[in-house]
Amino acid sequence: MKKVLLLLGCMFFFMVSAQKKGKDYSDILKSKNIYEINAFLRDAHPDDPRRSVLKPRVMEMMKEYIKNAHPADQKVKDMQEMLAMLRRRPSTKITFDEMNAIIKQKQIAKYKAELAAKQSTTVFTPSTAQNTYVVNANANAAIPNTEAEEFNMLMAVSPVEHKNRTVKILNSLFDNDPNAKECIVLIRNKSDCNIIVRMEGVGTTKYRLAIPAQGEGSIVIDKGQYLFTSLVCGAQYASQKTIERPIMVALGGQ
Repeated sequence: MKKVLLLLGCMFFFMVSAQKKGKDYSDILKSKNIYEINAFLRDAHPDDPRRSVLKPRVMEMMKEYIKNAHPADQKVKDMQEMLAMLRRRPSTKITFDEMNAIIKQKQIAKYKAELAAKQSTTVFTPSTAQNTYVVNANANAAIPNTEAEEFNMLMAVSPVEHKNRTVKILNSLFDNDPNAKECIVLIRNKSDCNIIVRMEGVGTTKYRLAIPAQGEGSIVIDKGQYLFTSLVCGAQYASQKTIERPIMVALGGQ
């Protein structure tokens, strides 16, 4: 009985601690949501007794998801990576430096492959002016894709231009000099729409990067202050950012 009371006491303590952080995990043991349980494992105290129940449960849920997923399911790769991490550590929580290192290595592998293939490996569906964004499903209101022509133009780079751009990105990825005047920006488009991200700096400094739906792209820009803007499936995105080191920006996520 003492052990039961002690366990209940520990669970109450950790639930209160989690709630103080702004997240309520009081019913987490009832959860069937992979992402919710995964978030709990990242946030919870290392000695929280619920870990011993939820970690193996979420790992089985991930295995089941991967087993039954459609071959084109974009989430499978993420699930596989999370599962691999959970086999080695208590949660999928990683430090900022670890995250940067993982992203960097993936980018290096991607652009090395493109350099060897002498062409972009990005697969995408070209935009058309007839592509529309439904802004009000009930009223059936939609607006045309006014950026279609510009998006297709930005994606249709020549082999020479693509090679020069790829070499520049790889040089930036390998450059660890904190005094470098430029750095790389990785942008992930989690939406189902092709987008163009515009980066406006001081004076005439401007950049634009086309990113396919559910894709990603990288660009090397001068360090400084920038206003990032984009039209993501009809929704306006705007954010002021200070670029002093490589960063990743995700748009269109839930």
